[in-house]
Amino acid sequence: MTPRHRRLARASLIALWLGTAVVSLLGWQGISRELLTGTLLPPAWHGAAIAVGSAADALLGLALWRWDRPWVYRACLALIGLMTLVATVLQPALWLHPLGPLSKNLPVAALLLILQDLTPRHE
Repeated sequence: MTPRHRRLARASLIALWLGTAVVSLLGWQGISRELLTGTLLPPAWHGAAIAVGSAADALLGLALWRWDRPWVYRACLALIGLMTLVATVLQPALWLHPLGPLSKNLPVAALLLILQDLTPRHE
């Protein structure tokens, strides 16, 4: 992967995480809550779940922007794994959604692994 490709890959992941944080908040009373409606999560917890998820996305997006380090990619992998697991438990039908809100996590995880492996160790 060339340096240009690495920058492009990082920029796309930064945009993904920061964009997701913003969209989650913008959809606070709309799509974000709709995704949680009918799940095992009590409605009283929906706002907190949206806020925590959005904050986690924003923190990782900012970390990716600030640091090009293996630990950041590992943190992103951990979050994507945790969020995929939670989403699978709460809304397993998302795996069958035609726009692939969960299946898209597989190539994102692969890109994170590639970037982690190609990043010099300065920890």
